[in-house]
Amino acid sequence: MDLATFKALKPTEYSEAADGYRSTADMASAVKDRIDNQIAVAMRNQLKGKAATAAGTQLGGLSQNFHYIQTQCGLISTALEAFSYEMEAAKRKLDTALENAKAANLTVNSDGSVSYPPGGAKGEDGKTPDGGTVNGLTDSTASAVGRQAANFDPNPHHRLAQDCADLIATALKEATEADGKWAPKLRALKADDDLTVSDADWSDAHSDMAGVREAGKKYLDTLPQPPKEGSAEDNAEWWKSLSPEEQSAWISANPKTVGELNGLPSAIRDEANRIVFDETRAQLRMELNSIPKPPANEWTWITSGPYPSKVHTDEWMDWHREYGDRSKQLNQTLKGMGYIQDRFDRTGVRGLPEAYLLGFDPKGLGDGKVIIANGNPDTADHVAVYVPGTYAGLEKIGEGGDHGDIGRGEKLWTESSALSPGQNISTITWLDYNAPDNIVPQATSGKYAEEGGPRLYDFLQGNREAHENASGSTAHTTVIGHSYGSTVVGVSAQTGSWKDPEAVDDYIFAGSPGVQADHAADLGAGADHVWAMGGPGDDQVVRQGGRLMGLGDNLTIPTDESFGGNIMKSDSDGHSGFWDESSQSLRNQAAVISGKYHRVELE
Repeated sequence: MDLATFKALKPTEYSEAADGYRSTADMASAVKDRIDNQIAVAMRNQLKGKAATAAGTQLGGLSQNFHYIQTQCGLISTALEAFSYEMEAAKRKLDTALENAKAANLTVNSDGSVSYPPGGAKGEDGKTPDGGTVNGLTDSTASAVGRQAANFDPNPHHRLAQDCADLIATALKEATEADGKWAPKLRALKADDDLTVSDADWSDAHSDMAGVREAGKKYLDTLPQPPKEGSAEDNAEWWKSLSPEEQSAWISANPKTVGELNGLPSAIRDEANRIVFDETRAQLRMELNSIPKPPANEWTWITSGPYPSKVHTDEWMDWHREYGDRSKQLNQTLKGMGYIQDRFDRTGVRGLPEAYLLGFDPKGLGDGKVIIANGNPDTADHVAVYVPGTYAGLEKIGEGGDHGDIGRGEKLWTESSALSPGQNISTITWLDYNAPDNIVPQATSGKYAEEGGPRLYDFLQGNREAHENASGSTAHTTVIGHSYGSTVVGVSAQTGSWKDPEAVDDYIFAGSPGVQADHAADLGAGADHVWAMGGPGDDQVVRQGGRLMGLGDNLTIPTDESFGGNIMKSDSDGHSGFWDESSQSLRNQAAVISGKYHRVELE
């Protein structure tokens, strides 16, 4: 970049352009939300048939288009802000050099060199030391030699000129480097010229994000950083301290970080996690598609010997050894992500509210991380958090439709809303711990609960903080633990300090093998706000097995009278029937969630 071009450059214009892209991203987000939560909802509820299904699919594609526009415009905005920041820093150096040169009566030439006039004490020959012209030096060693040479010159203007020339050269070098770095990055931030947002487009967006993070490190490092191991309150204060431009930069360049922070507004966490979700899904699908298909001749027969045997072919075994495990893992993860997408697509069905993705990680602590809400918990009057138990994982999060863990959250919302007309309900399915994968030995150990309980506690504190900031008050909050999930809830209830604000009003334990406490009063909500229910058959096996294995202190479980809580009537036919539609078990949970305690039927 030459001096004339750099002098005419106005970095603020790039910051203003960033504002424009940020506004476009906001508009795209608003349109996406309107498609998902109004237009698509009306279509699902009013139109049926193949044409309606096809139109719904097209609307889903249009929503993806606007989400992609939102994501890319956010990245472009951040890239422009970073470029403006770097150019502004270089421009300040240039302006300083020009001002110093003018003050010292030096001449800055068009090539960046600096001329200085004769000056200094006359020599023995009676002449004033000559003036001259110096070029700027950016190499540290060469610059030091140049300054030393100037110091030996009896003309004092020489050193001043050298300093100015060096500063001009440094400014031009930094501006040229910034321009060379950001020009290809910005050119890369464009989509294909079609109306389809493909997996390749989303994968490219993920690469673009990494590129902007790397290239924009100087700028991004100047932004206020989230508190290390901060509380929900710390996180919320940090977020509120950011300007809109800074918030946008964090979401666009580091959505995973933003989406994981307890205490931030649910709408913000949802926005960040959906970016992570779409980009992750695209990358996983592309990886799966790159794996060769297994050979068609999977089986063969060995007929030698007394009896024929059916075995895998050598070709299939070769494929399985190289690709089998990864292919299975990818299919399971994408299956779970499909359940989450299905929930997004069910908004409006039977009145189901907008979904909020409050946490997502395909790996998590081992089983994947999914925290998904029905309705905005920040503005709800009543919030329920459901924690699943043994065998829970991303790949099973929606298995069995409305009998799965996502479906149970939906049923709780529907039943609770029916009991609370005129009030807002939000129900959350929380899976952010490594659930046991088998009964013995894993589900008989408390270590999974000890790992997951504090994470649940932190989430609940974040939920309370976000609600207070959005509504000025706290929501009535119920936490429901099923099976081993109740053990996680029990540990969570006993986590933290007595100084911490209470985030839970009621606890419900369904089919609990123990909550690592022997009295309901130990959980902090008061014994009269602790509720438990059980069932026959395999539920008895789970509860009594947990008692014997010590998941309940002093061999006590929540359905024991000695535990001191409320024992609710249940018509579940076993360990998994507590959320059957129109059941007494479901109605009792809804009554607690909505604060209609008089509607709860006790044993």
